Amino acid sequence: MKQLQYFLESQAFGVCSKLGEKLGFASSSIRLSFIYLSFLTFGSPVLVYLILAFWLNVRKHLRRERSTVWDV
Repeated sequence: MKQLQYFLESQAFGVCSKLGEKLGFASSSIRLSFIYLSFLTFGSPVLVYLILAFWLNVRKHLRRERSTVWDV
């Protein structure tokens, strides 16, 4: 079960994990809330999740490509 959880977390952009770190909540409770909200609102949180995943990916690439004055 841990292998499946690790695989899903590594392939699912890490949005719930990042939110958990920033907000101080367990990532599992955020995932459960996301699943419940998705069922209750007919999938609209999926758009929010994809937007957050895109934003995290853009931030990761911007941090990686940014050079400093000392990188000559």
